[in-house]
Amino acid sequence: MLVVDANVALDAALGGPESERIFTYELVAPPLMSSETLSGLRRAVWRGDVRSEAASVAFERLIAAPIKRRAPRRLNREACAVATELGWAKTYDAEYVALARLLGCRLLTRLAGCNGRLHAWSTSWARRSCGTAGVS
Repeated sequence: MLVVDANVALDAALGGPESERIFTYELVAPPLMSSETLSGLRRAVWRGDVRSEAASVAFERLIAAPIKRRAPRRLNREACAVATELGWAKTYDAEYVALARLLGCRLLTRLAGCNGRLHAWSTSWARRSCGTAGVS
């Protein structure tokens, strides 16, 4: 099982290089992933990075994607703890880390400080990263 963040899900829905392989795993995400992926898709169309037709296809892929939304009862409390621990002002990204911790699995994410490469972090990574503590 892998927790997948919104950037990875959106990239896969748009047909990114790892899209076929990613969807072969058992994927889970916090409920906010739906809003974040839709917002990211809309932003890409607005900026002119993605054409409307491609966005429509990606939207359908996101809806059909085998990503289960999970919201354990302790998710919000754990997200606040993660944000505090890592010095983050917001809890959006912390929800993905918190879900991975609560489920005892890895987080699949793209790090801004790692040239956009795909990373699967274990729950014990804490502050270990490629120059940034943020989760994109």
